[in-house]
Amino acid sequence: MANKKCDKKVTSIGGQAVLEGVMMMGKTAYATAVRDPDEVIQIESVRLNPSPKVKKAVKIPVIRGVVNLGTSFARGMKTLMRSAEVFGDDDEEEGKFEKWLAKKFKCDLMSVITTISVIIGVALAIALFIVAPNLVVGFIKGKAPQIGGTVWEYVLLGGVKLVIFLAYLGLMLAMPSMRRLFRYHGAEHKTINCYEQGKELTVKNVMSCSRIHDRCGTSFLFIVLLVNVVIISLVNWAIGIHYIQNGVLQFFAKFGVEIILLPLIAGVGYEILKFLSKFHGKISCVFKAPGTFMQKVFTTREPEESMVEVAIAAFNTVLNMDENPDMPTTKFITGGLLSQKLLETKKLFAENEIDESDAEWIYSLVLKIPRSELLEERKVKPSESKKIEEIIKKRLTGRPLWYIIGDTEFYGCKIKVDERALIPRPETEIMAEAVVKLAEDGDKILDMCTGSGCIAVAVAKNCTNKKVSVTASDISEAALLLARENANYNSANINFVQSDLFSDIHGRFNIIVCNPPYIASAEIKTLAKEVKDYEPRLALDGGDDGLDYYRRISKDIHRYIAKGGMLILEYGEGQLDAILQMFPKREYFIPMKDYTGTDRFVKIAF
Repeated sequence: MANKKCDKKVTSIGGQAVLEGVMMMGKTAYATAVRDPDEVIQIESVRLNPSPKVKKAVKIPVIRGVVNLGTSFARGMKTLMRSAEVFGDDDEEEGKFEKWLAKKFKCDLMSVITTISVIIGVALAIALFIVAPNLVVGFIKGKAPQIGGTVWEYVLLGGVKLVIFLAYLGLMLAMPSMRRLFRYHGAEHKTINCYEQGKELTVKNVMSCSRIHDRCGTSFLFIVLLVNVVIISLVNWAIGIHYIQNGVLQFFAKFGVEIILLPLIAGVGYEILKFLSKFHGKISCVFKAPGTFMQKVFTTREPEESMVEVAIAAFNTVLNMDENPDMPTTKFITGGLLSQKLLETKKLFAENEIDESDAEWIYSLVLKIPRSELLEERKVKPSESKKIEEIIKKRLTGRPLWYIIGDTEFYGCKIKVDERALIPRPETEIMAEAVVKLAEDGDKILDMCTGSGCIAVAVAKNCTNKKVSVTASDISEAALLLARENANYNSANINFVQSDLFSDIHGRFNIIVCNPPYIASAEIKTLAKEVKDYEPRLALDGGDDGLDYYRRISKDIHRYIAKGGMLILEYGEGQLDAILQMFPKREYFIPMKDYTGTDRFVKIAF
């Protein structure tokens, strides 16, 4: 009976099993889905960008098989390595050798082990499937020289290779880790079969499909074995290798022929597999039967539903990427070398106009090391990478880093921060330090426009031996709630008052410190995204020229400052002269610079 061409829906998407996951490759991209130790499905996708020469080569019969085999091997090893990186050991401490590798060669132990494994794997494949079979046949020829140069020599060679191949698969099957890999292989086949049958890709539908697929690499390997026997036999016969009398020379001649002909064998095998996959008649089934048998017995196992979920995720990602050229790629969250990961983050932030210092702060906080130690090479664990990635994603939305972190250090105090108040700037510590140095026993101190309460908390915590009383005020009820939380967290004794500057303040104070809004209204739209879109406008907008609050303070200050008292203000660049003109009754003033050397603060004595 003639073969019947298959009517089913055929996709070019194929794949392979990897560590706790599946890689699927389409026409324009490939995606690897892995279930990580936290039971989260991570997906890494890559756009295919073949060179013009490769694009031409994949259209040429036989040649395309060689090209596909080479690229598939390289891609397969890369995805295996990447899937392994997702499962880096969080608990194991770095040894001296790992630290030396990282510092000296900028690589980690996993990369070295993987590279060595690839080399050993290739050497083992050559030893098992080329060297060993020829040695066995050579030994048998020594006992039965009459088979030399006949067809039986090559039939025997093919038989030995098949036995070694089946024994190898059997050994793999005996390993629990490989049996699990074969289950993911089954999930990959089931998913592709489900799609080709026109069913919706649900776990239930996929589980009901066969784990056997015509285009499986197992079938390809078996076909390659058969093609190998035929081509090697014909070439050896044609060039007369059997006439070489010296056994050692004959062995190396056969070895050389097999190595040289590997690309041709792979290319022919690829074309046969591609041709057979188009048909489902009885004749084609005979040729497919060995590959089908090996899939059933050795290389696929029934998957768990969780494995099918992973395979579906990989398949859908590739399908969507093939349909949508603009779909962005994604990457696994893995461990790795600190220098490489930090550099990647800085580059990403630069592309999104985010200060690279934020990247340094993220790594410093998550790794719990000072920023100065970021130059010392070390490994970042996968669990640490996850925390870092979560913060990076939020930071890329524009939300300020310290709102994401939730707190910041300020003059030795831990200050909680969120959208209720401005984030305390490092230079504002200069104001807190000035108050602490000026404060004397029994002084009354007012922190006006307190925001998060950072100055009031810092002063209260650092003046406990001076028995000062600290009052903090703000017009924003939300900001005062945040300031109270910070006072409670730091066990700081502070009196809080909701007040629009001096409107609800009573009594006189020896020191009044204030960081009022001083940005001109029209300039707010020019501020960085994280400031204008996230920090409260109420704490930024200083009116048309940015000086509204200073005018109001200067008008009422004499009713609230004690004789000999000190007013400490923060202001914007270029505003000092205008501010001083508002306080003509001052005794004296002392400007102070911030950490960049810019005039930023002033002490005004009364």
